[in-house]
Amino acid sequence: MTASDADHVRPGRTATAFNNTVAWLARRGISVYGSRELAVRGRTSGEWRTTPVNVLTVNGADHLVAARGVTQWVRNMRAAGAGELRLGRTVEPFAAAEITDPAAKVPVLRAYLRKWAWEVGVFFPGLSADSTDDELAAAAVRYPVFVVERC
Repeated sequence: MTASDADHVRPGRTATAFNNTVAWLARRGISVYGSRELAVRGRTSGEWRTTPVNVLTVNGADHLVAARGVTQWVRNMRAAGAGELRLGRTVEPFAAAEITDPAAKVPVLRAYLRKWAWEVGVFFPGLSADSTDDELAAAAVRYPVFVVERC
């Protein structure tokens, strides 16, 4: 296992197939429970990189949560600071700001687990929407969270 592998959880075959299906549907304009295709410029190549994501609205603000940790899309987002959310032919450019304060991530992680634990719970071992604020704050360092502001 490399150092970068330790930063995130690799999906298994079932999760990969599910992600591919969600991305395929998003490209055709069909959202699965809030899903979109995230497009971010590669930090080295400058080419568009895409992945399916769940956009979560908490207190009127949209968020992206990296359930698998510091993945390539997270590294690219940190470098670019912006991207696009795509659903079919609809393309929404946005600016992104990472939330770094673990306590500020708690309500977002709780809402994320409440809505999508059935899909991403495996990436949050020992946590649930009912976990204490302290438990979620302690785990928050493993899960990058971005606020999305549409341009």
